[in-house]
Amino acid sequence: MYWGREWRAVLLIVGIFLLTFYLPIEPFESAVPLIGPVWEAFYLARWYAREHVLLCLVPAFFIAGAISVFISQDAVMKYLGARASKILAYGVASVSGSVLAVCSCTVLPLFAGIYKRGAGLGPATAFLYAGPAINVLAIILTARVLGMELGIARGVGAVVFSIVLGACMHLLFRREELEKARVEAALPEPTVERPLWQNGLYFGALVAILVFANWGSPGESGSVWRTIASGKWALTAGFAVGLGVMLVRWFGTVWWRVGVAALVVGTLALGFPATPTVSFTAGALGLTVIAGSQEGEMREWLRESWGFAKQILPLLLLGVLIAGALLGRPDHEGLIPSVWVGTAVGGNSLVANFFASVAGAFMYFATLTEVPILQGLIGNGMGKGPALALLLAGPALSLPNMLVIRSVMGTKKTVAFVTLAVTMATMTGMLYGTFFG
Repeated sequence: MYWGREWRAVLLIVGIFLLTFYLPIEPFESAVPLIGPVWEAFYLARWYAREHVLLCLVPAFFIAGAISVFISQDAVMKYLGARASKILAYGVASVSGSVLAVCSCTVLPLFAGIYKRGAGLGPATAFLYAGPAINVLAIILTARVLGMELGIARGVGAVVFSIVLGACMHLLFRREELEKARVEAALPEPTVERPLWQNGLYFGALVAILVFANWGSPGESGSVWRTIASGKWALTAGFAVGLGVMLVRWFGTVWWRVGVAALVVGTLALGFPATPTVSFTAGALGLTVIAGSQEGEMREWLRESWGFAKQILPLLLLGVLIAGALLGRPDHEGLIPSVWVGTAVGGNSLVANFFASVAGAFMYFATLTEVPILQGLIGNGMGKGPALALLLAGPALSLPNMLVIRSVMGTKKTVAFVTLAVTMATMTGMLYGTFFG
């Protein structure tokens, strides 16, 4: 088993996760005289552990590991590499968010996977921005709650943003990209293990599990989105069964191991119908055991997935704690009072738009939560321009997100990425506020 060499790190990370997940804050909050922001940091960390690690990050880690192992470097370079067609590369990257309903932290393992595999800096950063920003559900909810005008502006702005931001990153680090293209040209042709259509279906199943397990339910009763939400766990289970069949047929996994895992998951699903996270977690553990007990590319898949988890999870925890202490949770106060934010983003001045962009960039927004937060801020006097600026900078960036990006592509590129996103959000907000405010 692969875990024989990693058991200390596994125990540490799992132990910290369980401690955070079951953190008993309420009994101590009134008894221990700590300042509010400290408790806000703990509350946000616990909420993040309960709502995002198991359903969002765990599938994302498996997908990122699969990108590193099962997608050939040649395939990544063909569509997203430094020598790829720019129209194709930026087109693929910019619309990725319409499929992946992920937040600024869940997209990180996927970004790390394609960047490590050879994607050009421009398309990779376009994907990094687009993943959480071009979320169909979030854009629809924005249009319904905040108005069609703002919803359309968000959707169009996010697509254009991702392309322009990626192109600017490519130009800023053009020398490195040219060197990467030169190296790519000298690489030998890779060996293809299985047909492209098999890999496509396999990745489609993994992505579908991630998407449907986290599917929200905006819209009125009877709407398509709510109908899908009501059956999301059945859809998730169906794609999980399909994944199991593929692992046996195309990846050489022993059938009875997949069968035992499926039996355990099915039993838990029937025994705990009100808490589907239990059976989902069992499925993730079963896949971990299956991959770790098989030599070859399956074990390599687990090794790569675990590598991303070790790199990203500690930084995310640190970032969430800091973000919670500074800004608190929705409707709760951190070190920076929310009234300051509301006062600072009124009107359509450069300062208001810049403040909204910076505040959005450093706050953590779970998918769809930015809409009710903005609704409250607009009700307290926030201008339309700053509202769009926050929508464009907020979902795609966060303090935890920045810490992880730095570990993947370095300080210089991270500073450039964040600066471009904040600057572009500020200017777009000002233009929007001028013409539609």
